[in-house]
Amino acid sequence: MATLVLSTLGTVVGGPIGRAIGATIGNVIDREILFKPKGREGPRLTELAVQTSSYGAQIPRLFGTMRVAGSVIWSTDLIEHRGTEGGKGKPSVTNYSYTASFAVALSARAVIGVGRIWADGKLLRGAAGDWKSGVGAFRLHPGDEDQDADPLIAAAEGASLATAHRGMAYAVFEDLELAEFGNRIPSLTFEVEADAGPVNAGAVLAELAGGEIASAEASRPVAGFSAYGASLRAVAETLAGADGGWFASDGAGLALLSGSGEAVTIKDSGVRARGRGRARMRSIAAADSAPRVVSLTHYDPARDYQIGVQRAARPGAGNQEARVELPAAIDAGAAKTIAEAALARMDAERERRSVALGWDALGIRPGERVAIEGVPGLWRVDRWALEAMVVTLDCVALAPGTLAAEASGGRVLPAPDVPLGETILHAFELMPLDGSLASVPRLAIAAAGTEPGWRRAALLTSVDGGARWTAAGATALPAVIGTIAEPPGSAPAGLADWANRIEVELGHGAMTLSDADAAALDSGANLAMAGEELIQFAGAAPLGANRWRLSGLWRGRRGTEAAIGTQAAGDRFVLIEAAALTGVELPLEVLGGIASVLAEGPGDSAGVAAEAVIAGYSVLPPSPVHLRATRTEDGGADLRWARRSRSGWRWIDGVDAPLGEESERYRVSVLPAGGSERIAETEVPMVVLGAAECADGVSVTVRQIGSHGLSPPASIVLEAAE
Repeated sequence: MATLVLSTLGTVVGGPIGRAIGATIGNVIDREILFKPKGREGPRLTELAVQTSSYGAQIPRLFGTMRVAGSVIWSTDLIEHRGTEGGKGKPSVTNYSYTASFAVALSARAVIGVGRIWADGKLLRGAAGDWKSGVGAFRLHPGDEDQDADPLIAAAEGASLATAHRGMAYAVFEDLELAEFGNRIPSLTFEVEADAGPVNAGAVLAELAGGEIASAEASRPVAGFSAYGASLRAVAETLAGADGGWFASDGAGLALLSGSGEAVTIKDSGVRARGRGRARMRSIAAADSAPRVVSLTHYDPARDYQIGVQRAARPGAGNQEARVELPAAIDAGAAKTIAEAALARMDAERERRSVALGWDALGIRPGERVAIEGVPGLWRVDRWALEAMVVTLDCVALAPGTLAAEASGGRVLPAPDVPLGETILHAFELMPLDGSLASVPRLAIAAAGTEPGWRRAALLTSVDGGARWTAAGATALPAVIGTIAEPPGSAPAGLADWANRIEVELGHGAMTLSDADAAALDSGANLAMAGEELIQFAGAAPLGANRWRLSGLWRGRRGTEAAIGTQAAGDRFVLIEAAALTGVELPLEVLGGIASVLAEGPGDSAGVAAEAVIAGYSVLPPSPVHLRATRTEDGGADLRWARRSRSGWRWIDGVDAPLGEESERYRVSVLPAGGSERIAETEVPMVVLGAAECADGVSVTVRQIGSHGLSPPASIVLEAAE
């Protein structure tokens, strides 16, 4: 008697693997698929979660589109960058930042490209290829057999020592900024496209087996798969299990069969084998011997390839639950369908039949699909026995096809993939907002992006026309920023301006402005730099297309009344918020000069530049106000004024604002009509004009002398005495 019994392998979904006999026994497929010991390890969902750097780590072979963690195969030491801030009365501070360059192996077969990249679970590169953090350069080597060594690796290791890693796809990061990752190389995962479109088990196995799998019936496609494990047999079992498939010999090699299809019709001839009793026998296992619930875990592309779970349950007896891992990228509906098909298959396989045939049935091999005459359904040959010229086939029932199921993967909370856009940059001189006294000029830098995803940019400043640049750290929070579309015109600084409006166009649609009542305005709300004028606004009305109309204006705030009415379309608009401004202290020598700023964010193809005239608004006293002249009996005049202070913008106690300077002094220029200019200095806010100076009219200009220079001028013209 000769009997062939092919073992039933592995997972619940995997089913019987390796139903093949004959000429193929002895080749690599037979060794791996048929006779490998059961202590194998196939792909698991946890194996793609963490980036590794271990020597000898297995590199998966990727198919379709898959999210995988790579293996670091080369890296530099951390590269330290330093920048110094401070000086001019303040201690200097040296800041350090770090970058790293490294290579990550992705696939042991060629790929088409890389889509999104995650770092420590956060999106590092979006679907559009935009970077969310600073990267000096990124290169993908797709794994071609003729690819060259990466130039950075070749430069660091030497051309003779740098391998090209042909046949392996890998990515190279050059100067990845590490500040957001705790100054270490983050754990990266990559969305890798290895093939265009979905793949099926047969095509994958045919490539992995080097052609030993001769044919494959249509199988369920998967979006992506990572061939990863200790043996080809383990990978084959996993892939076949995606559609309840099994292997059979077709004479030229192995064939992958699945579900219904063409079948050989057999008829019980009534022949009996000696000592075997009835030649035809049917057995059905108890209902509770099959699982009542199947839970299938998989990678869900709709959830950024995170693990999804789908369950299928049947009514009736039993309390067993089968848990299945399918490390393939499939959607929730496909996972539900596979789980229901597996449940139906395990229930159907409780029924077995034994059929006795004549010796002419020797050609029917284990693994083949058969139809038994007079018996409904299809069957798979599981065992083959030959005794006394009688061929006995032990068959197991095949489940009927399962309709496609609909399912939800649950609530999707993907890593935000918001476009960064390019940097919008404005720079201007601004006095401290907290009422403190600045001892050196202060440059305010406001930045945002043309898209809501913009977060920050690196800054450089120069005070010598760009001959030397100094690192100024990074920008603050994104500012509400844009340009003036319609200027507000002229108005007095001492009254609320309800006659004029200003229309502004903000950087993108996510930027908003809001109204403010009188109390909020008095507390400093809705302060904005419009051109060179600081304004406040009570009303903000959206007009669409990122445009806003601002009304209820308070003009010339904080000593900028000289800029009232100077705006033009296209001038800057910046909402002044402390958290959205980067302050840079400049040397006193730059007064009257220009400060240059250069910013570069992850979405910028080149640096973005801005310039600011440093007129001294931040360190000089504001101009005197309320100039008034009283004629004296001798024909002269007493000229008086009120001083202001750069440390007391809110008059909240009814007394004089603090001086804010080392001493109170004024420089007065008296220019009679047709006469010579007289310059006088006084320590009180008053000057006496003689009768001769006032006879034909006189022009008087007053400047306060501050600790660091003169205030802007305040002027008055007296007509000729009658």
